Amino acid sequence: MDKIKIAIAGIGNCASSLIQGIEYYRDKSENDSIGLMHWDIGGYRPSDIEVVAAFDIDMRKVGKDVSEAIFAPPNCTAVFCSDIPKTGVLVKMGCTLDGFSDHMKDFDEKRTFVPSGQPEATKEGIVKELKDSGAEILLNYLPVGSEQATRFYMDCALDAGVACINNMPVFIASDPEWAVRFEKKGIPIIGDDIKAQLGATITHRTLADLFNKRGVKLERTYQLNTGGNTDFLNMLNRSRLASKKTSKTEAVQSVVAQRLDDDNIHVGPSDYVPWQNDNKVCFLRMEGKLFGDVPMNLELRLSVEDSPNSAGVVIDAIRCCKLALDRGTGGVLYSPSAYFMKHPPRQFTDDQAHKMTSEFIRGERAN
Repeated sequence: MDKIKIAIAGIGNCASSLIQGIEYYRDKSENDSIGLMHWDIGGYRPSDIEVVAAFDIDMRKVGKDVSEAIFAPPNCTAVFCSDIPKTGVLVKMGCTLDGFSDHMKDFDEKRTFVPSGQPEATKEGIVKELKDSGAEILLNYLPVGSEQATRFYMDCALDAGVACINNMPVFIASDPEWAVRFEKKGIPIIGDDIKAQLGATITHRTLADLFNKRGVKLERTYQLNTGGNTDFLNMLNRSRLASKKTSKTEAVQSVVAQRLDDDNIHVGPSDYVPWQNDNKVCFLRMEGKLFGDVPMNLELRLSVEDSPNSAGVVIDAIRCCKLALDRGTGGVLYSPSAYFMKHPPRQFTDDQAHKMTSEFIRGERAN
């Protein structure tokens, strides 16, 4: 099979885990492919993914080979594959816009972004890089709250004729105007806001769906999360959280039997704990009524390494996006979006979304 050529905007912890994973599974077989939902998708395996372009704004990453940049500060995720061959792809200076929050200047350099002094990329420059590199798919890994920057990169992708996977909670695929733009251009997009393999949102959704199926009335719930990576540091600026909270809350609301009042559901980040690094801890509580209006409650604590937890899902999203390119399918890929993303254009239960995505992979469903 041909390589799947990807470009990445934002060489942070998530990009590090993805690139480590591509190399980690290169010498694996289907029998020892722990952690993957699919070993083979349409003939494509994880090792068939190749990074051909990368963009960032941190001085410790810009100008470095991607294989080095993924381990540069402030990245702090687990290193499970340290031997990454040189890619020959240098990280190019990106465009900041609202991708950097001023409050992050107040923290130690090893914990925060250090913007490069190089001239920022223009739209024309990024479009040219995407075209010259042969990139087929652009992955958006910008920080939460990067509304303007995300739209800037999506515009670049449309001009370059490159497909997109929007891993961040800025609403692109789920915005009808953007969806139409991708449809008219015949360019596939998967979005918005990546679900982890087994994280807070998918666990919360599964339990909410279980309550519904077992006749338990869910009356109130919260999901509190702590972590020590740049994502949690960035989110200390609560003004950047509007789309993130909407994305995570709607992911849960969409599977409850009856929507909860806003006062009875709280889903979102809680605090930044530096020593946790890329470890994310979720505290979940659900209160409801059983048979005879008898009250019950459930409490759960989940601890995961945040970035590897999403990388396997992104590897599947990349390969589904490539299938769409091979088939000449443009616009929103509704089935993969529903399965892989927290805020897809159309919400389904995870069982339904899994079935639909399997049908898409087999070619039994157009999108």
